[in-house]
Amino acid sequence: MSFRGKMWTLLLSAVIAGYVLVGGLPFVGSLLQTQAQQPINDSGAQLRIFGEVLQHIQNDYVDEPNLDKVRLGALRGLVGGLDPYSSYLTADQVKQFNGREATNNVGVGAEFSQVSQYLYVLSVLKGSNAEKAGLKAGDVVEYIENRATRDISLYDAKEMIEGEPGTEVTLRVLRSDSKPLVIKVKRGAHTVPKVETRMETGNVGVIKVFSLEAGEADDIRSQLETLSKKGVEKIVLDLRGVSAGSLDQAVEVANLFIREGDLASITGRDKEISKAFKADPGKHLFDGKVAVLIDFSTAGAAEAVAAAILENKRGEVVGERSFGAGTAQKLFPLRGGDALLLTVERWSSPTGKPFLGDDRDSMGVKPSVEVKRPDTPEPIEVEELIEQKEDEAENPQPSPTPAPSPTPKAPAEDIQLKKALEILNAGSTAAKAAA
Repeated sequence: MSFRGKMWTLLLSAVIAGYVLVGGLPFVGSLLQTQAQQPINDSGAQLRIFGEVLQHIQNDYVDEPNLDKVRLGALRGLVGGLDPYSSYLTADQVKQFNGREATNNVGVGAEFSQVSQYLYVLSVLKGSNAEKAGLKAGDVVEYIENRATRDISLYDAKEMIEGEPGTEVTLRVLRSDSKPLVIKVKRGAHTVPKVETRMETGNVGVIKVFSLEAGEADDIRSQLETLSKKGVEKIVLDLRGVSAGSLDQAVEVANLFIREGDLASITGRDKEISKAFKADPGKHLFDGKVAVLIDFSTAGAAEAVAAAILENKRGEVVGERSFGAGTAQKLFPLRGGDALLLTVERWSSPTGKPFLGDDRDSMGVKPSVEVKRPDTPEPIEVEELIEQKEDEAENPQPSPTPAPSPTPKAPAEDIQLKKALEILNAGSTAAKAAA
């Protein structure tokens, strides 16, 4: 189906859904029958149906309808069916959007996305207020204060979480294998931790990255130069939990390891490549073996680095399939001061595969060597988690007798890093065995 066809389908769905809520079920049945008889891509037919629905709401609804609310609800529903990052903004939100740099609003040190219409904690920055409050990657935020996140857009949810430094935001969090939690997080500015490095057996250097925001590529370059001077011949680039950053920074990082070829791309309509990023031989730095670590919290810019390594056959990508994100939006002003924040570009691999896909199987970057950590929350369906918590609330079980506090366990072995090190050292081990 073409993009235009999808747009009209979503518009019709939003309007019908709204009409069902105001009591138009008999009319909806006839509408669906009419819809089945007409080509889905006939924009004129779709507009006529939209007009009929609006006319019935205006003439037959039990109360005098607030048509402004009807319009806003329909348009928000329409845009919400596209992707988590597109949004319909009111005139007040447009003013805040355009004046964002002049405000003092700050976040909590976590990256969010949307899964099954609920706010989803994609990653939590080390040392941030979110981490200190106990928020974890994989958490589902059911409520922000008293607002259900399934009833608002991702843009609205992020707007609610941000605020004046020092103020608190209350989140009701659902977590697998845990009772619902109420977490209060203090808003505040956060500093991205500097890149961490260490040496491992076999002249392997490990570079742990926390973000790919502006300036991080230079830090990674500096650390890589230092490791090279120490005799490092192989690198593990740890991008687990990295979900913030820009595509430009991703290209700079990938270029450190890739001398020539395509590093990333931007795709537009019909998944056609609108821009390609090529390696600059002058910026290349490291020729040794490389392994990249990713997990479900790896998203956006970090996915671009992993995809560049894979598609250029530069090394192995170890871990779990990444989240799938990376888009660019454009603000389209509308009458009355409202605006449409619409996704117009997707970040993609060198061959043009977008990271944001239509389903889980097409999302993100699939590792060349899959290694799942037992302590990593599975990307379970949010609906299943919600249903589970609702069932527990309706049928509470007697509280068990508290067990004695268990003896603290030693930190679990990092099996993903272990596998990456095995891969990098495989050649050296074989050479020693043959000697």
